[in-house]
Amino acid sequence: MMIDPPIDKLIEKAPCRYALVVGITKRAKDLLDMQSDELEKSGLKAVSYAAKEIYDEKIKVVVNK
Repeated sequence: MMIDPPIDKLIEKAPCRYALVVGITKRAKDLLDMQSDELEKSGLKAVSYAAKEIYDEKIKVVVNK
């Protein structure tokens, strides 16, 4: 089974893996709350779609200090 996007490449898109998990979770929740048309058209689950957005650099994970 192949995971898309690859987890090792996805981790490079965030300051740390914990920030990545939080970023994906928050984005997935936002997508579900907005009832996103793109999400419905993609046929992906919210978490998978959020991970793909981060991988494709459509959104960026940032850490506030």
